[in-house]
Amino acid sequence: MLKQIYIVDDDEPVRKSLQSLLNMRSEFIISTFSSGDEFLAAAQTLEPGVVLLDVHMTGASGIDVLTAISARDLPLICVIITGHGNISMAVEAMKAGAIDFLEKPYDHGSLITTIERAYDRLQKVEADAARVLAAQQSIARLAPREVDVLMGLIAGKVNKVIAHELDISPRTVEVYRANLMTKLHVRSLPDALRIAFAAGLVD
Repeated sequence: MLKQIYIVDDDEPVRKSLQSLLNMRSEFIISTFSSGDEFLAAAQTLEPGVVLLDVHMTGASGIDVLTAISARDLPLICVIITGHGNISMAVEAMKAGAIDFLEKPYDHGSLITTIERAYDRLQKVEADAARVLAAQQSIARLAPREVDVLMGLIAGKVNKVIAHELDISPRTVEVYRANLMTKLHVRSLPDALRIAFAAGLVD
């Protein structure tokens, strides 16, 4: 599987060094950016991938980039590159959304291990996002009354209570319940509830 790697560093020798190391792996597709501002200008159009991000840069800092990625909810996982002894900045960056940091000078093995770990996280994030989207699309197929019945079931209410609250008959609740199960392609109430929770119907 090809893996997108984005190097964001205003130090050209560092960019070239990282690129040379990563070019040894044929599965990596590498793009470089000479500033945080340049990266952010392109970020919205980038494929999901791992960002190797310097903290101290002219213009937008690494923290600024992390904040923007989080605000835009982009499918990018960030690893901070920090100078020796600058642990406090690395901690701040991880609080802002970075999942790991590499301390200069780093060796090839540590670099690859960190990137692979970041890609594992990215795959989980993408899988979770796909699951949420699928659940939301399933819920969108329900009629408003079917959603009302589902919300009652989520609250643990029996058919008679739901019927009373919606001012309909228990038999009608049963019909709505059967319909929503069919539309959600599930056979059991727990399966329907899992979809509802994944779709964000309940906090």
